Amino acid sequence: MFSFAIDRGGTFTDVWCKIPSGKVIVRKLLSEDPENYDDAPREAIRRILSEFSGTDVPKGSPIPTEQIQWIRMGTTVATNALLERKGERFALLVTKGFRDLLYIGNQSRPDIFDLSISMPEMLYERVIEVDERVLLAQPSSCRLDPQPGPLATGVTGESVHVSQPLNMESLRTELTSLLADGIRCVAVLFLHSYLYPEHELAAGKLAEKLGFSQVSLSHRVMQMVRAVPRGHTACADAYLTPCIDKYIEGFASGFAGGLKVLFMQSDGGLAPVNQFNGSRAILSGPAGGVVGYALTTHRQAGGAPVIGFDMGGTSTDVSRFDGQLEHVFETTTAGVAIQAPQLDINTVAAGGGSRLFFRSGLFVVGPESAGAHPGPVCYRKGGPLTVTDANLVLGRLLPDQFPKIFGPTADQALDAEGAR
Repeated sequence: MFSFAIDRGGTFTDVWCKIPSGKVIVRKLLSEDPENYDDAPREAIRRILSEFSGTDVPKGSPIPTEQIQWIRMGTTVATNALLERKGERFALLVTKGFRDLLYIGNQSRPDIFDLSISMPEMLYERVIEVDERVLLAQPSSCRLDPQPGPLATGVTGESVHVSQPLNMESLRTELTSLLADGIRCVAVLFLHSYLYPEHELAAGKLAEKLGFSQVSLSHRVMQMVRAVPRGHTACADAYLTPCIDKYIEGFASGFAGGLKVLFMQSDGGLAPVNQFNGSRAILSGPAGGVVGYALTTHRQAGGAPVIGFDMGGTSTDVSRFDGQLEHVFETTTAGVAIQAPQLDINTVAAGGGSRLFFRSGLFVVGPESAGAHPGPVCYRKGGPLTVTDANLVLGRLLPDQFPKIFGPTADQALDAEGAR
């Protein structure tokens, strides 16, 4: 049986395979090369099976799965979509009166003496204020005026007042207008939905009935009290999950039969396809690297801490391991606060494929990336100038050490002269 471990990055896809004889095979392909294949991980699997299974698998034909024991994959699809702001268009449904809740955020100032404050860009395209309101029930000792609305019981057994029932007709009109504008995804953030989720569930059911392809309910994505981080996480889920789903669908469509595929999550654990979503996939690729170097480079008895530095094509990830995996539960990646368990990895939008621009006598880097297609100039596909080209001209990259997978026919070396 064949076992595959795959790192599908923004520029390169690396494939590790243990074939039936016990020998380990490693392959490297460009993550995007539409002139030669539709999907890099699938193409690598096809080539390895054709070479070592004794049965040729023609290009373009469904790949048989009888000899595949398992596939484990980490991907930077979500990471790069967030860094480059190439996620899906979506709208935020929020309790009436709280339109600017996520824009205001928690009012933190990371650099308190900076006079030039840059507000993070919101992921959502539109905000819909939904006429609904739930209030926490007052204790019997409270002397304030009684709260309006009938009492209801929350998921913890605590009581809430439904002061404003969900206005379904008004919501239907707003959702219909979103569909007319071409928006097919929504994130739903209602106050106190962590305790009383019925309004979010009803809004989500209506959205799905009307034809929305992605509905991210904040109480399902992250069931926590604080509305701001819960809302940001739901937005990240609505923004990125369609990218993940699209990739998984494309990858799985080329196989004949069922697949045993597990995806690496941001926390370093593996998840089946149906549980892999955008908010837990942001550090999917980098997390695999942390787990890998933690198991191979750290000496448990008296070993010094290990620093992990992973410079890919689109992003650079830095982490640390000192005998145990360090987890955080609230992180900010590319200006977006995410409330989900993640390995403690710092990511910046600066990789080998980050584009170089010449402005006012200086080179400016990124955050735009050339990706794998067309890629940097030296990939021989008419791409733009990037950090990789600069490193090649400066002699930091040696063409002889790279696989010959470039050019229109995917069989040429890096083009140092073109980059120069």
